[in-house]
Parts: sequence; structure tokens; C-alpha cells
Amino acid sequence: MNLLEKIKKQKKKEPDKSMSVQEIPVYWFETSDSVTRHYQFQPDGHLSVKVVDDSRPVYHRVVDSFLNKFFPSGYPFSVNEGYLRYTQFRALQHFTSAALSVLSTQSLLFAAGLRPTPAQATVVSWILKDGMQHVGKLICSNLGARMDSEPKRWRILADALYDLGTGLEVLSPLCPQLFLEMAGLGNFAKGIAVVAARATRLPIYSSFAKEGNLSDLFAKGEAISTLFNVVGLGAGIQLASTVCSSMQGKMIVGPLLSVIHVYSVIEEMRAAPVNTLNPQRTAMIVADFVKTGRISSPTDLRYREDLLFPGRLIEDAGNVKVGRDPHKVVKPSKFHELKELFAEEKFILCLGSRWTDMVLEQNASGEDALRGWLVAAYAASMAKSFHDPSLTVLQDAYDKMNDVFTPLLSELQAKGWHTDRFLDGTGTRFAW
Repeated sequence: MNLLEKIKKQKKKEPDKSMSVQEIPVYWFETSDSVTRHYQFQPDGHLSVKVVDDSRPVYHRVVDSFLNKFFPSGYPFSVNEGYLRYTQFRALQHFTSAALSVLSTQSLLFAAGLRPTPAQATVVSWILKDGMQHVGKLICSNLGARMDSEPKRWRILADALYDLGTGLEVLSPLCPQLFLEMAGLGNFAKGIAVVAARATRLPIYSSFAKEGNLSDLFAKGEAISTLFNVVGLGAGIQLASTVCSSMQGKMIVGPLLSVIHVYSVIEEMRAAPVNTLNPQRTAMIVADFVKTGRISSPTDLRYREDLLFPGRLIEDAGNVKVGRDPHKVVKPSKFHELKELFAEEKFILCLGSRWTDMVLEQNASGEDALRGWLVAAYAASMAKSFHDPSLTVLQDAYDKMNDVFTPLLSELQAKGWHTDRFLDGTGTRFAW
């Protein structure tokens, strides 16, 4: 008998140990917080989990079920800080907005000479809103870059515009002869607001995504919105049937709901830790670094952002203005001189008496803008010792920036900032 035949004969006698191991199911039970779960590995390698005993009070089970349906998987560890506060005010915002929509539609139909029931007003409100959204899309089509740069500001303006349109509708019964003008203008404003709100939704959700779970965040956020829209419609029907059945009631409740609505949106936006670089956030990062040597995270800056007037100059960051037309910033002869100074860079700087102008190349990133901002901040600090800022000041500031930039950039990225792009809205750039 040769060696090969011996091996085959031995294999027939010995059972296949690997097969016997796979046939044995691997499972275990775990008990935590009065919940017993059965864990088992399936033949394909996946782990299945089943709840076999839940002795928690009904209240805790309801809360757990609510969190599973309306919050991302793994909450609170799967989202960035501030998500709960954002969600709370988002729910309040949609509740008040839905209630206002019922009151405004009822007022419109009153102004048109009809006497609808609150339920009829609710149905018609959806019909009246749809038409103007198409016009709003055309109006907002050239504002997308600005919304990317300042999504918080545009979201607040969108909801303020929505409430303005709603207010015109609520007031329409006071001047029925102008019904067509007020109803048309109100729905036009609301149409623009809806498009602007939708356009800024994704950047806000992205700021909370922590584990590549943007789709889960979006789905759960829309579920929260839908739930409180329905609740708000119910509250609006109740108000329209009771307190707001008269014009006097609407004049009291309408502004109150509008104030709560706008306040909720402002608090939502303040809670969102947007982590992209725009002019305001870049200036704040540079100012903190130059002044204290500390690098701020998106969470650190969220409550310090100016949401309504983001273009203000920050002295500690060099009073930089970015995106002005190059021919307004510097003469052609000086332009070549500055470009030679920053030959390896994608920006040029022009020091002025009140501010520093920075013009970026067409393909400049967030890192390029950050480098330019640091040079401007250092140059502004050094220029206080000179009566006439010169190229020497810029050169010294440029050298100082190069000394600190690499560790600064590494820590910025570690804190969660996206430095691969710079969102300057519709600012002018140059091609070299």
C-alpha cells in the first residue's frame, strides 16, 4: 500500500472535525437593565439578537421603542454633540408651523367668502402650497452656493420668510378686496422658504453624522418632522375650532406661534456643529489660535457664530475680507508683485488701513484659505509696529505661518474639521 492510499484510508476512519464544530449552534443569553436577550451566530456568520424577556416598566419600554423609531441606531454614541437639543426644537418648530398653516388657510378661505370647517382648511392647505414651490425653485436656483456657505443663516431666513407669508394669509380677511394679492404674495414667500429650507437640510444633518450614518440620521429626522407635523395639524384644527374661530383670536395666537417657531429654528441652528470651513468659521478658528494658541472644534464655535450677520470682521483674525473682485482689491502691477511673494500659494493678500483683502485661486481649498488667513492675522499684528505696512511684513508673517501650519492642520482635522474645501458662497476667485 503506497502513502497516498494510507492517507485516504485514514481520512475515511477519522470524522471531519471542522464539520462537527460548525453543526453545533453557538448562542448565549445576556441580561441587562431587566432585559434578557438571546444571541446566536447563524451558519452564514451573522449574529442574531432576540428579546426573550423584558421585565421593565411599560414606560421604559415605550421610551425605548420611541428611541428606536425616531433616533439613529446607536444613539447617543452614533451622533455628534447637540443632536438631542436640535431634535427637541425641530419637533417644536414643526408643531407650531403645522398649527399656523391651518389658521392661515382658514383665514384665506374666509377672505374668499367661504366658511370652511377646520378639517376642510387642513386639506386645502396642502393644495395651496404646492403651486408656488415651483416658482420658489426658480428664484432660489442661483443661491445654492450661498446656502452651502451659510446654511444656518439661510435656514433661519427661510422660516422667517415662511412666517411672513403665513402672516399675510392670516391677515387677508381684514382686506378681502386684496385677497388675490395677499394670497399670492403669501404663497410666493412660503414657496421660496420651503425650497431654501430643503436646500439647507443636508449640511445640517451632515454636521451630526459621526459613523457614516447620514442616511439613518436623515430618515429618523424626517420621521420626527412628520410626527410633529401631524400633531401640529391636530392642534391647529382644535385652535381653529375654539380660540381662533374669530379674527381677534388669530391676531393673538398667530404671532405667539410665529415667535415660538422662529425661536425654535434659531436654537436648532445654534445646536448644530457644522464642520465645514466658511469665512466666518475660518476667521474664528484663526482668531482663537493667534490669541490663545488653542484650536477650537465645531462644537466650541457653534454658540459663538453670528447667524444673522456672518460677514462681520474679526480683528484678531486680521480683519479679512474674502471674495472681492481682484480689480477692486489691487492694481495689476501690484498684483504681479504679490503673486511673486506667494508664488507657491493659491491666494494673494493686500493689506489695507481698515481690512485685509484676500483673493483665492479658482481651485483653492480650505487649507489654502486657512494659510492665507493666518498670514493676514500675523501681518495685522506685526503691522501695528509699522506706520506703512510693506511686503516685508507680509514676508515675515508668511514665514511665521509656515512654522506653525503643519501641526495646526493636523489638530484641526483631528477635531473634525473638513479642510478639503472652502465655502465662500459666491465670492470672486481668480485663475492664474
